[in-house]
Amino acid sequence: MNTKNCEKIVVEDQKYLSKVSRATYYPLAVKRAKGCIVEDEDGNEFIDLLSSAAVINTGHSHPKIVQAIKNQADQFIQYTSAYMYHKPLVELSKKLIEKTPGNYEKKIIYGLSGSDSSDGAIKLARAFTGRSKIISFIQSYHGSTYGALSMSAVSLGMRENIGPFLPEMYHFNYPTCYRCPYGKEKNSCELECLKQIEIAFEYYLPANEVAAIVIEPIAGDAGVIVPPKIFMTRLYELCKKNNILFVVDEIQTGFGRTGKWFGIEHFDMVPDIMILGKAIASGMPLSALVASSEIIASLETLSHAFTNAANPLSCVASSTTIDIIDEEKLVENSKIMGDYFLDRLDNLKKKHKIIGDIRGKGLTIGVDLITDENTKEKNTAAAAKICYRAWEKGLILTFFAKNVLRIQPPLTIDEALIDESVKILDETIEEYMNGDISDDVLKQSKGW
Repeated sequence: MNTKNCEKIVVEDQKYLSKVSRATYYPLAVKRAKGCIVEDEDGNEFIDLLSSAAVINTGHSHPKIVQAIKNQADQFIQYTSAYMYHKPLVELSKKLIEKTPGNYEKKIIYGLSGSDSSDGAIKLARAFTGRSKIISFIQSYHGSTYGALSMSAVSLGMRENIGPFLPEMYHFNYPTCYRCPYGKEKNSCELECLKQIEIAFEYYLPANEVAAIVIEPIAGDAGVIVPPKIFMTRLYELCKKNNILFVVDEIQTGFGRTGKWFGIEHFDMVPDIMILGKAIASGMPLSALVASSEIIASLETLSHAFTNAANPLSCVASSTTIDIIDEEKLVENSKIMGDYFLDRLDNLKKKHKIIGDIRGKGLTIGVDLITDENTKEKNTAAAAKICYRAWEKGLILTFFAKNVLRIQPPLTIDEALIDESVKILDETIEEYMNGDISDDVLKQSKGW
């Protein structure tokens, strides 16, 4: 594979840009992208299993979204909604309120990224309840602004040398059943992870001082961890019992990604606050907080406002995104193709002992690579090498949580592209097992 032009761009990039904002996998410089296919600067084409980090749910450069952005740009590009009004913002808000769970009166606050909306959720929870403490989960990732990172606990490296973080943040174990921190199996589990919160409420963390529990309905960057429904139900009940706001981070799981419009719908519950981002506008910068009018009213004027938030280009992109997901039945396709992908991957698991677990909902899937099926030790080198070789074979594949292959293609993907992806993955694992992938690739394929 010729990568001369891509490598030149990488060299130039490294001259001017900080490494702090990128995890490296391989030298892919994107030139254009359509649907599920990405073309690099050397003319190589790739099946995209990343969707720009679960952002391009409607497929790359969907013609209706491109046209909506062009039409709006011809009218006006931006006038800050912090002071003035525009129609695209109102039209989008109507659609978002209709799509999000719950039949109560809702209001929305917009931002630019999932991170700032995570910050906004902290503000809302504290303002509405008059309480200061926030509970989130170990291995959670809510963003990289100070509030979002204070809630997160996914990587020590992201938190080193930049503290102190926001006070009154408490982290508990997410129900990571494949590697249960309490050594339990399904038949012996007594929801020890939830009991740790109850013990904290009894001895050192007064429940009446907790403003919110913030949770990802599927823990994405932790390695696609799907919690048991009983855990989510009991957690929700614990919140209601103690008048604690139940806040869901749908940044990665929203807009059809999991085979439902929103991940929390797998658990049949209505959150008090929803944090939205990533796929909300098919690649345009936008985020949102959705909550009841009463909760939203607890913040004062301009206490969570951004000059360029909800610019009309992003609003028409988001509004059109919602229309496309409905018109093309992408929620349904996410479920159907997700099940198909999981079935094909399950066949790989039977063939390759290096695959310890496969899990997910819809088209958010994690393939957990191990060194030993008894210890379940994470196989980071395998993940790095497999991703690199898959790229060389025409597949955009990354890993997170040190060893979990991240499979989050556009929701427009079909069986033929899934079959080709699995074929490449199968070949790549074989090559790894045969020792045919050099250690040299580890210098570049590092992930995070």
